[in-house]
Amino acid sequence: MASIHRDILIDDSPENVWAAIRDFGEVHKRLAPGFVTDTRVEGDIRIVTFASGIVVHELIVDLDDEARRIAYAVVGGSLEPTHHHASMQVLSDTENRSHFVWIIDVTPDSLGEPIAEMVDQGIRVIKRTLDREAAPTH
Repeated sequence: MASIHRDILIDDSPENVWAAIRDFGEVHKRLAPGFVTDTRVEGDIRIVTFASGIVVHELIVDLDDEARRIAYAVVGGSLEPTHHHASMQVLSDTENRSHFVWIIDVTPDSLGEPIAEMVDQGIRVIKRTLDREAAPTH
């Protein structure tokens, strides 16, 4: 099993970062615009379309506002893992800075490297999108 673990600092409050992550049907607008081009929610399934053309169907396993954590599993689409479980969590660093933690466990191992590359691309977009400096000043 491949395990991918990323932890980055985001220059915004945990509440603001969680609000963007929690809005799980708006990934293409609030979290990773350009990297994700469309998101649809059908019941417990989130259908995510990436700029690369990959489409995944993700079962939302848990959405925990208190822990600021979402867990999901890929259950269909153009990626066909034997097993895929992921979570995103927002932890407080300081009042206006957050740790964003993204963990993915996947089999077969051959999917580890391509998924890690996608995660690295995605996390750069997420940081750029959510950092307070990215927001236009008025």
